[in-house]
Amino acid sequence: FRFNASFLPYLGYGNLSPSTVVGRIFCIMFALFGIPLNLVLLNEIGQLMLLGVQHCAHRLEEMFHWQNKASFLMKTCALVTGLLLFLLLPPLLFSDKEGWSYEEGFYYSFITLSTIGFGDYVIGMNPDRTYPSWYKNVISVWILFGMAWLALVIKFCINLLE
Repeated sequence: FRFNASFLPYLGYGNLSPSTVVGRIFCIMFALFGIPLNLVLLNEIGQLMLLGVQHCAHRLEEMFHWQNKASFLMKTCALVTGLLLFLLLPPLLFSDKEGWSYEEGFYYSFITLSTIGFGDYVIGMNPDRTYPSWYKNVISVWILFGMAWLALVIKFCINLLE
């Protein structure tokens, strides 16, 4: 089982691929179980995030005796907070650490969190730059929670359209 690129302790794409038949078969078998498990994990994280928002809305309703206003307010706050944490602020970090423009960082953020992942931008790979030890770990956590948040937003949009 041999790879074309060196192992990277990071969640990435575009630089790691199996080059043998056995490696490719293993990758297919792993994906058959890994993709559904990943979807279950993202759904559970999204549901926990949603429960947190609903709990906050319920507390606001009790405190201020609001009916539907608290739920709308909390959903709006969750949307805006998610936009900031997962799409609007990370490009600033990528601009600083990767040397990308804000637009390139925003593009990377959306393409990564939407799981399109072309691989044309990969973090932590520029040999001319020095990256802090925490960088790839923080980005991995950001990807995990960002994918869950974006899945919730997409699910919300689908419910609105129905």
